[in-house]
Amino acid sequence: MGLALGRHRFAHSFWGFARIGSIHTGYTMSKPPPTDSPPAPIIASRQLIQRAQQADHTYADVYRALEADLQRRFEAREPIAHIMRRRALGVVRLLRLLWQAHGCDQSQLCLLAVGGSGRAELHPYSDVDLLILTENEAAIPEAALSEFVHALWDLGWVVGQSVRTLEQAIADARDDVVFLTNVMEARWLAGNTRLLTQLQAATAPEAMWPAASYYQAKLGEQQKRHERFHDTAYNLEPNIKASPGGLRDVQMITWVALRCFGGRPIEALVRNGLLTRQEAHELRKNRDFLWRVRWGLHQLAQRAEERLLFEYQTSLAQQFDYEDVSGDNRGVEQFMQRYYRTVMKLERLNERVLQQYQEEFVATHRHRVEPLDEAFQIHNGYLEVRSETVFTEQRQRLLTLFLWLQRRADIQGVRASTIRLIRQHLPLIDEDFCQQEETWQQFLAILKQSRRLYRTLQRMNRYGVLAALLPSFRHITGRMQFDLFHVYTVDQHTLFVIRNLRRFANGRQAQEFSHAIDEWRHVEKPHLLYLAGLFHDIAKGRGGDHSELGAEDAAEYCRRMQLSASDQDLVGWLVRHHLLLSQTAQRQDISDPEVVQRFAAQVGTEQRLRYLYLLSVADIAATAPRLWTSWKDSLMW
Repeated sequence: MGLALGRHRFAHSFWGFARIGSIHTGYTMSKPPPTDSPPAPIIASRQLIQRAQQADHTYADVYRALEADLQRRFEAREPIAHIMRRRALGVVRLLRLLWQAHGCDQSQLCLLAVGGSGRAELHPYSDVDLLILTENEAAIPEAALSEFVHALWDLGWVVGQSVRTLEQAIADARDDVVFLTNVMEARWLAGNTRLLTQLQAATAPEAMWPAASYYQAKLGEQQKRHERFHDTAYNLEPNIKASPGGLRDVQMITWVALRCFGGRPIEALVRNGLLTRQEAHELRKNRDFLWRVRWGLHQLAQRAEERLLFEYQTSLAQQFDYEDVSGDNRGVEQFMQRYYRTVMKLERLNERVLQQYQEEFVATHRHRVEPLDEAFQIHNGYLEVRSETVFTEQRQRLLTLFLWLQRRADIQGVRASTIRLIRQHLPLIDEDFCQQEETWQQFLAILKQSRRLYRTLQRMNRYGVLAALLPSFRHITGRMQFDLFHVYTVDQHTLFVIRNLRRFANGRQAQEFSHAIDEWRHVEKPHLLYLAGLFHDIAKGRGGDHSELGAEDAAEYCRRMQLSASDQDLVGWLVRHHLLLSQTAQRQDISDPEVVQRFAAQVGTEQRLRYLYLLSVADIAATAPRLWTSWKDSLMW
């Protein structure tokens, strides 16, 4: 339950705004304007306290000096983790000073920082979240707390505060896993430490929310959050905090580690075998990149903006020293490609760590093993290798693994240890590997499977196998196009095209795609359409006509797969002309017989027309949500 009221109502009555048991967000005020001569940079707490105590310096002066110092450090490229710790430290010391100055430092109260404040992860416009604990309602100094919160507003902070009795905080933690997470990360600031000690003891895993239950609840939260973003981080304007692979995904694995192991979460993950030291280094490096992007985004927007909006992307690219280069490779696109590749890595780590945690600490049925062949087995519903030398003994097993995922509908996924092994053995997919006939016969077999094609290609992309197998695909992995039309990165759009083709094949979304579903029944070789979908945009960003270059790539790989000459010709033609139908239908007068005759001459056969129609519908519908409309449907049909 929450209540958001204006500042003046709060001034009238503290209890009208911050009732016991409710979390409320304070009134948002603009930051104080910078002075012509700002105070000197704040480096240590002693200086900060001295300034606050001087008659000619207000708390607002102190905070402006802190912000100016931090921004200079950011522009000087100091490590972002250090900058954020300095900001959190400065905010904590100001909180303590103001708490004391307004007479709140009483033995009946305990002031705690929670959320980002508790984690010491504060960006320029992050909310300052506080929890005030008390033994009983009667002990709360209403006037003093009202003045304290007003003082925080006067600094320009967005404050989220709640006042709870110890008893109610314990009850709320039992009922709400989000509040429990806040308690787990709570940081003592001032007041009665005994209240915090009692709260921590009453909310420990042995008292409520044991690690397994906590994990399941947080996993459900993450799944719902990912669904809001269509299970992809690769949107035109991604949410740096909440999208898949964003900062919430990093926090998710640290929350689970904190609940299960306690202590410093990332180090605990390494100590308990859920991360290698190299993976921990990669996690911190990629998290820090997102932190730096988020800091710059807040400063550009002058608010707590978490969406990497189109209007800020160019400025951020310049901050990160990305410049336009010759050809079709703008600086902003390079920057966004780095962003998308970063969140892809974090998404992989999130998936693997959570899955390993599930296998080792949550699963109740242990050691149910079903051998599949000499290399693979199903372990408690998940596919795994039977030894760590499986891939070095036979490299093609890096593809066989995905075939097993398609053939057995009862396989829930890939075991975390096997995912790690795949990543470690990606260098085996080298030029020699890609020249072997068996490699392409296996890849063709994957495309010909009747189930799980989209999910399988999605896994291959996430694990890095698709980019290793198709070097051209590596170029479009995480690549965005800096316009408002193409909502997804090129690789994600490509996979969505495959997903749409599979929807036609399975008769899904019949109201949207009724014609496509009907026409699919006449498709003799679906794998040719999947190949055309895979290659139709593979040459984006390489300069020149991407349709022509893509057709050349498609021709090369179709030869490697030993397709017949007619099949090779059809795939190449589809890639070369994949825009023909949509451009004719939407940009020309299709009531003009000459337009229709010219189009018919270019297409030539009914087979090409059917395949081109299906590819075109899948392509348009994969470009942006709700881009496929009944009007486009009628034009295309």
